[in-house]
Amino acid sequence: MTASEELKLYFDYKSPFAYLAKDVAFALPERWNVALRWIPFVLRIKGKGERSVYSEHKARYSYMDARRWANKRGGFRIMGPLKVYDSRPALIGGLYAMREGFFRPYTDRVYPRFFERALEIDQPDAIAGVVEEVGGSAAGYREYLGGEGAATFDACQDEAERDQVFGVPLFVFRGEQFWGYDRIALLEERLAEAGLSR
Repeated sequence: MTASEELKLYFDYKSPFAYLAKDVAFALPERWNVALRWIPFVLRIKGKGERSVYSEHKARYSYMDARRWANKRGGFRIMGPLKVYDSRPALIGGLYAMREGFFRPYTDRVYPRFFERALEIDQPDAIAGVVEEVGGSAAGYREYLGGEGAATFDACQDEAERDQVFGVPLFVFRGEQFWGYDRIALLEERLAEAGLSR
């Protein structure tokens, strides 16, 4: 077996479609000879009163559509947020979890709690609580958040700019983009064509 090929996945914890893609994405390396690299990307979302009426319609539709997909997967809650969130504390928490080896359990808690309105992803203390819950150090996260984590996060945003990322979930394989939960099947076709089946 040759070395795994890199498959990038840009994600944000406030995206319902990135939430839908989470479990499918974690399973990709089990079926394909790829090394999945999760890269945080902070979505820039306008709040109510800052969007056009068409954008308001699109936002309502997007959540309705995400719920349809969730229902097809057995049903799980996807509630619209009550405000526009700066997800950097949670995303830097994800980077810390990657570094410390507990990214999956951390991510498995952050997504559902956020979409059930049980976690404020913009509050470092709330994120530190999740880190501690999965066996990490709350103090270590806080130190990382203000130092190395901020620099690593900025580097991820720079990489996203080079990859011309505009939304999430966005997979990048050999320079080709696959945007959205509903594009994973097309991505898997490309992985098959590349002979990467396990």
